Amino acid sequence: MLTVEENERATRIGPGTPCGKLFRRYWWPLCLSTELPEKDGAPLRVRLLGEDLIAFRDSSGAIGLIDAYCPHRRAPLFFARNEECGLRCVYHGWKFDRHGDCVDMPSEPAGTTLQAKVKILAYPTVEKGGVVWTYMGPKDLQPAEPDYEWTRAPATHRYVSKTFENCNYLQALEGGLDTTHSSFAHYNKLGDRANLRQHDRAPQLDVERTDYGYSYVSQRNVDEGKYVRVYHYVMPAQQLRASIIGYEGVRNKPARLDGHIWAPIDDYTTHVYNIMCAPHPEDELIPEAVEKREVAAGRGEINNIPGTFRLKRNQSNDYLIDRQKQKTQNFTGIDGVNTQDFALQEGMGPICDRSKEFLGTSDKAIVAMRRILLEAIGVNEKGGTPRGVDPITYRNVRAYDRVVPSGQDWKTVMEKDLVALW
Repeated sequence: MLTVEENERATRIGPGTPCGKLFRRYWWPLCLSTELPEKDGAPLRVRLLGEDLIAFRDSSGAIGLIDAYCPHRRAPLFFARNEECGLRCVYHGWKFDRHGDCVDMPSEPAGTTLQAKVKILAYPTVEKGGVVWTYMGPKDLQPAEPDYEWTRAPATHRYVSKTFENCNYLQALEGGLDTTHSSFAHYNKLGDRANLRQHDRAPQLDVERTDYGYSYVSQRNVDEGKYVRVYHYVMPAQQLRASIIGYEGVRNKPARLDGHIWAPIDDYTTHVYNIMCAPHPEDELIPEAVEKREVAAGRGEINNIPGTFRLKRNQSNDYLIDRQKQKTQNFTGIDGVNTQDFALQEGMGPICDRSKEFLGTSDKAIVAMRRILLEAIGVNEKGGTPRGVDPITYRNVRAYDRVVPSGQDWKTVMEKDLVALW
């Protein structure tokens, strides 16, 4: 468990907080590229790391990210005109480009020197992997652009969706890093022992620290030997995992490299970016298969409140839990893997009180992540460079799972599997 003080340090991410300062050393997902579909299109409200911002795609196609309010009289720039490479406030016509410079001030006399003195907060952005990223930290410490394997995959071989989660990022991240819960919360066909994660529900867990966070492996006993899943925790809030095989070594189609990034909206809410990537050139993601996967997870248009990233199954309706289904069909009585997670994570409250926990051996990966996170906060406070800031530390990382025959060392068998191909 964490002390009350440690829990505060690890969960509060607003400007000026210890964790907030750490998180501003990294690039974060700002939105999906599809949320800004056209040049000079409608501005997009964004809230990230406790800051209210406005994103827009300008006339050149580049994306700007600026303060949500005009510095003149603090009018909301959501209503601004997006025109000729800048946002023009409709209150008095002041216009700002994506760099934060005031490029026009028609309400002031010609030749005014005021325009040169006015700037608006602006953060750099980059588009990669169908996602718009931003860096919100000190300019002199800005790292190289994000370079995950899935961001380099062709558009035909990757897919990213987004979901709103009504809780602090940390309990959501911990849920993603917890491999053991999948044998219970996601037990969606009662009595099915063919599922590898049901064959052995108490996996052996090992964690190895790395320059980007850690790699961790779960090993489950199966008839042929060991079912081995190698995951990665990539600082500060990303998990990478794989869904390559089925029982008895039969590959699922499409095989996938999966993962999530938990991007804090503020202390109490989170946007989850759900990553799906084909591991090989021959495994192009078929749109129908992608949609089937999203629906099975409880996401997708059919499961979202129209026009939002919020799920129809949510706290207000107890996730439409079916107690009869819970007795006869699945472990939770809730449809959708994603929804099952949200019911448990959001149900902990906005910020989980970790001082009241009682942890077990299955929480090894959770404990390791917390230690690394708190250490990184300390390193950053002392002026050092936290783990995972430099993309060279994680760019060749890959998750994988495989059945390893009895008597063979999984590290030897899977050595080549764990190296990025894209």
